[in-house]
Amino acid sequence: MRHKKSFNHLGRTASHRKAMLSNMAISLIMHKRITTTLAKAKELKKFVEPLITKSKDDTTNSRRVVFSYLQSKEAVTELFKEVSVKVAERPGGYTRIIKLGNRLGDAAEMCFIELVDYNENMAKTATKKTRRRRSAKKADAPAAEVAAATEETTPTAE
Repeated sequence: MRHKKSFNHLGRTASHRKAMLSNMAISLIMHKRITTTLAKAKELKKFVEPLITKSKDDTTNSRRVVFSYLQSKEAVTELFKEVSVKVAERPGGYTRIIKLGNRLGDAAEMCFIELVDYNENMAKTATKKTRRRRSAKKADAPAAEVAAATEETTPTAE
């Protein structure tokens, strides 16, 4: 029975799941964005975010720990040289999942999973914040009319 087992087994054995997540993490680190199913992306997020956090501390031990998960020298080098530098001040949430719709063949939910700091388009839209308010011309026009009317009606003390 699977009482209180919280993670998705993805219909695979433990060794197959571990190898698949490792390969997907390598692809995500090397390409910065991959397309996959929603269930795999959610599991990949739980797999790769602790590795990115571990990469912020560039020591021999942390490199060995990350290498034990990834088994790719190129991916470990990329993670420690470029990715960790870019996410150094971010306290977490290094990945973003964007839903794409259903796959034609089997109607599986598809999505992008990407590293947050590498998408310039999303960074531009995220920083732009506007507030709804009346424009200055419309707001000042009635006030200017009232001020002009009061000046004409009040006599000056000359």
